[in-house]
Amino acid sequence: MSDFKPDRKYAVKVFREYNESENLFKHALAVEAVMRHFAALFGEDEDKWGVVGLVHDIDYEKYPDKHCTMARQILHDKGFPEDYIHAVQSHGWGLCSDVEPSERMEKVLYTIDELTGLITAVVLMRPSRSVLDLKLSSVKKKWKQKSFAAGANREVIMAGAQMLGMELDEVIEHTIGGMQAAAKELGLAGEI
Repeated sequence: MSDFKPDRKYAVKVFREYNESENLFKHALAVEAVMRHFAALFGEDEDKWGVVGLVHDIDYEKYPDKHCTMARQILHDKGFPEDYIHAVQSHGWGLCSDVEPSERMEKVLYTIDELTGLITAVVLMRPSRSVLDLKLSSVKKKWKQKSFAAGANREVIMAGAQMLGMELDEVIEHTIGGMQAAAKELGLAGEI
């Protein structure tokens, strides 16, 4: 099974086996879309990066106290390659995992996981309820309000941008772009 390369359909099936929450699934789809966007930006394998994004929270609903730990066993049992598993575990580095992001794919996942949540929260507060007309300035304004989307760890996002050697604004803009590409699927197309 070492040559097995999981595709999107398989990743969705496996994710759904372990998670019933529609909000968590929408988050997985947002992270998938942004991972695909960054993969295209860096000339990497969009399908692989997307699948990693889709399954990154595979263990979150059933095993919240063992998040990123149970993921290894689940993904291994489902035939996922080691580099996919390592990437999934590394997105919780310093929070619930001691697996440090080392590859570019891992650094992107680490950076944008929290950021997609923050951007979703910004979108849902907008009159249009759409990511399609979202601008960097709107995210930056809410970023400064520590009480807004307080669960979105801004320190992780900043550390991840630094790891990637990118400006925070650039990371936010690309994350918005990735989410815009999947706006309808994410339920964030709004009423423009």
